[in-house]
Amino acid sequence: MRLDQLNFNHLFYFWRVAKLGHLTRAAQELHTSQSAVSAQIRLLEERMGSTLFTRAARRLVLTDTGQLVLAYAENIFGLGQEMLGRLEGRSAGVTRLRVGSVATLSRNYQENWIRPLLADPLVVLTLESGLLEGLVARLLQHQLDVVLANETVPADPDRPLHCRFLGSQSISLVGPAPLWKSKSLRIPEDLDGLDIVLPGPRHALRAQFDGLCASAGVTPRLRAEVDDMAMLRLIARDSGWLAVLPEVVVQDELRAGVLVKVGQSTALQERFYAITTPHRHRIEALEALMDR
Repeated sequence: MRLDQLNFNHLFYFWRVAKLGHLTRAAQELHTSQSAVSAQIRLLEERMGSTLFTRAARRLVLTDTGQLVLAYAENIFGLGQEMLGRLEGRSAGVTRLRVGSVATLSRNYQENWIRPLLADPLVVLTLESGLLEGLVARLLQHQLDVVLANETVPADPDRPLHCRFLGSQSISLVGPAPLWKSKSLRIPEDLDGLDIVLPGPRHALRAQFDGLCASAGVTPRLRAEVDDMAMLRLIARDSGWLAVLPEVVVQDELRAGVLVKVGQSTALQERFYAITTPHRHRIEALEALMDR
């Protein structure tokens, strides 16, 4: 089949059914009948000479060919959505920048990163947070322009991604000023038996810290483990326990003297990355942020 024989209306109907997994829901979304949607997909299958769906119970399941076609349809219609978003922004004279960030990344770090844009009246920001895999999926569908993460993504030829290193920060041990001002502890040697709050198991730092303690034969008394950095900040501020975290998480509390830095480990580093797709639309505001 030649490209000029490919009916993109048929492909669009296939894409919506594949995403929803159900003919009826796709028909409702497309404001047409179920039989019309089914007919469009049959025509696409005839043109391609391959079956795209099989039935399992009451759901439609993609065949191997269907999975391949869906991967290309995601890019085709994802780029179409991006184009419409850019045109909408251009017509309003603004730049729209859609930023996703993993839930375990410090909100302070995110704000520091986008700060140069906050005073720009011609930039409209969309900020989302979630799990890395979900954000990367939205990035590949051109629903996000960049994902901020504290870990890299594995190389995969089926989903090309660029992972740009933005910087790193040593991990600190912080505690309430009334108890720990002018005191110093080594990480991990002096932490045995001390009440401590840590990033949760999903955080890139956690495995590093646990390995460091195991190698030194040290067992702190774990009082809390927290995935969300905003909540970790609150617990570090209000609990009275020591906390292991990147300083950026509690930068305001350190400046105000509510918390003090008790120790620091250069062996523990949080690294920050900007993940993009190689075929993305170039946005000058984003390029400037990544080049800083």
